[in-house]
Amino acid sequence: MTYYAHFIIPFTIGVAVLFAVILYKYLRWFWCMTPADRKLFGRGIFTGKTWGAVGEVLSESLLHRRIFRTNPLLGYMHMSLAFGWFLLIVAGWIETTVHFQGGFAPPHTHIFFKYFFPEVEEGVIPFSFIMDFLLLFVLSGVMLAWFKRIRSRALGIRRTTKHVRGDRIALTALWFIFPARLLAESATGAIHHSGSFLTGSVGKALAAVFPSGMLATIEPATWWFYSMALTVFFIAMPFSRYMHIFTEIPLIFMRRYGLRSEPSAKSFDHFQIEACSRCGICIDPCQLQSAAGFFDVQSVYFLRDRRYHRLEQRVVDNCLMCGRCEAKCPVGIELNTLRLNSRTSYYNAPVDNRYDYLRPLDRSAGEGRVGYFAGCMTLLTPRIIKSMEAIFTAAGEAVWWADREGGVCCGRPLKLSGEVDAAARMIEYNRTLFGKHGITTLVTSCPICLRVFREDYDLQGIEVLHHSQYIKWLMESGRIAVKAKGKRYTYHDPCELGRGSGIYEEPRAVIASVGVILEADENRAEGLCCGSSLANTAMDDVGQAQIGRAVAERFAATGAEAVVTACPLCKKSIARAATQPVYDLAEIVSASLI
Repeated sequence: MTYYAHFIIPFTIGVAVLFAVILYKYLRWFWCMTPADRKLFGRGIFTGKTWGAVGEVLSESLLHRRIFRTNPLLGYMHMSLAFGWFLLIVAGWIETTVHFQGGFAPPHTHIFFKYFFPEVEEGVIPFSFIMDFLLLFVLSGVMLAWFKRIRSRALGIRRTTKHVRGDRIALTALWFIFPARLLAESATGAIHHSGSFLTGSVGKALAAVFPSGMLATIEPATWWFYSMALTVFFIAMPFSRYMHIFTEIPLIFMRRYGLRSEPSAKSFDHFQIEACSRCGICIDPCQLQSAAGFFDVQSVYFLRDRRYHRLEQRVVDNCLMCGRCEAKCPVGIELNTLRLNSRTSYYNAPVDNRYDYLRPLDRSAGEGRVGYFAGCMTLLTPRIIKSMEAIFTAAGEAVWWADREGGVCCGRPLKLSGEVDAAARMIEYNRTLFGKHGITTLVTSCPICLRVFREDYDLQGIEVLHHSQYIKWLMESGRIAVKAKGKRYTYHDPCELGRGSGIYEEPRAVIASVGVILEADENRAEGLCCGSSLANTAMDDVGQAQIGRAVAERFAATGAEAVVTACPLCKKSIARAATQPVYDLAEIVSASLI
């Protein structure tokens, strides 16, 4: 027996195209990686990290554990499609191997097994039942996917992703693969009186409706339908969002081996961009759509447009880069870095002598092993500086004031806008200044400054602290004492301090020492952006104010007497719309000093 039918031809072509394109993409993407990254990848293969990557592939690419944690129903939908199809392939291969007793079987045989062997006898393993059960498992996910496109809110998603034509073609083909398989196997079961609880039952229903002669005509058409659905999906897959199936796996291994995206257009950005499944989980957390009314600039659309080389600068620039979407991404794509890379390639320009005036500039004052860098926004919020001065005085701390009389920006705003070379000049100046004055601890009230100091400055021998950490240390070491007044505060987690730097507990501990803290419904890693992020270079003041009002309303709902934040920019933004007073952390501490 040749085990051949004409409908095998398009399926074989589809498989050949799929793997040829995937191989080409893999080779091209690896070539685009930096030599250092390729070397790091090679070193990691024969280490224990590989086993960790294999486990993560199982838990995330097949079982979708992170999506389950975010939304159990959505997690089941993704898992039933991915893991269910995987099990169908494995079980089908085992069934074919058992039937051929380990001998050679054409590669397509296990895909169309029921067509070639409709009346195979069941052995020790009830394959017909297992295959029907797995098919039902996958079909339940398909039904949920159909329902999600119609009523996404029922699955806990306010907005679903808008797809381009290529994605819609692949999606439609995927949705028809398993119903087509059920129809084909059931039609064969109707003719041969075979099949298990699912295909057998549907087959009996078909036999009751159609005469045997018509069934003989319908059966080949159903297998052609199944084959063509597979063919269209396989050919469309590498050019659609479903390329994530073959991209997320190497991405997991790369991360396990220590590869990280850098502000550069190279590295392994290609793998990250095409690992996005456009599941849409990142859309709902975006305050640009929930509060400001922007619906086509979210990370899912940024990645889509960059992948298809249709990226517009308005999409690149219109982002708060607050990290809320990145914290929710089930694939762990470094969304902010990828967006920054796009800005860098567009805006960055060689720096000439525009910053030469900085070299002799030194407006610092005072002497001490502790340095205080206020930052641009803190300088525009003088109450914070006065409060920090009161705290330093109460602690008996001799302080070197880096920019009290005005200084040089930390460089992060320039970096966020894509002007990396200009930011590097600012960083070079400040790093030299810090080293010149011999400080051992650098304190800042600005989370924006804190993050760039820690990530880009390479300050050897200098401990960098946010003022919330420093104030907490002063309290614990007995350097300052405060009196609790029982006032009810709610705390706002600044993006750069919380998600950006992982500092959540220190500000809360300080607040708890002077009052009572009432948490907003979205806090810590899910904390809301104030809306005035320096990273957004496209949104106007109206949009910022809309986001600020929405945030202020959430804090008012806590019943707190005042809002406390730990970022001067957030303080200004929230105060514009808040009905309660808004304070910086340093202000409530200085007001409570004994």
